Amino acid sequence: MIGQLPESLSVGGRELPINADFRNALRIFEALTDNELTDEEKAYVCLKRLYTVTISVDMTEEAIKKAYWFLDGGDMPKSAPEGIRLLDWKHDESMVMPAVSKTLGALDVRSLPFLHWWTFLGAFGEIGEGLFAQTVHIRKKLGKGKKLDKSEREFYKKNKELIVLRTAEEQAAIDETEEFLKTLI
Repeated sequence: MIGQLPESLSVGGRELPINADFRNALRIFEALTDNELTDEEKAYVCLKRLYTVTISVDMTEEAIKKAYWFLDGGDMPKSAPEGIRLLDWKHDESMVMPAVSKTLGALDVRSLPFLHWWTFLGAFGEIGEGLFAQTVHIRKKLGKGKKLDKSEREFYKKNKELIVLRTAEEQAAIDETEEFLKTLI
């Protein structure tokens, strides 16, 4: 129905209730990008977190497809993927949450008891300026091999930790080194 946010997904001819809160969707994305999990484990986490009822084995494939459809914003028009990694929900949380909060006119969306994933996605898509927008702009330019102008280079030098996205393996090595250094102090 027009103007409705889904609170269930039709799977196998049945309406299955879902946990549509944005925090839940972000936790699913965290699992989906975890290189230590197998594809089967990622699918299991997605199904267990999203659906509030048990999914029968014969409905698993359709339930996963519907879950991905929901997490992708449903039938929302998509821009063509650029092949450049522009976002890491966990890494960018400190920039994304204030930007989404500002877009929605909320003090902090994390303090809300519930915020539908699609509402969050809509607000996220409207971020047009600020720290996060500038960070993504620079990531995109660097990903395409374009030169940064003077102000962008200055921003990059001051905010390299925000801009550079590491792989899970790189971050694990950094974390391990930091833990080791703590033992020396």
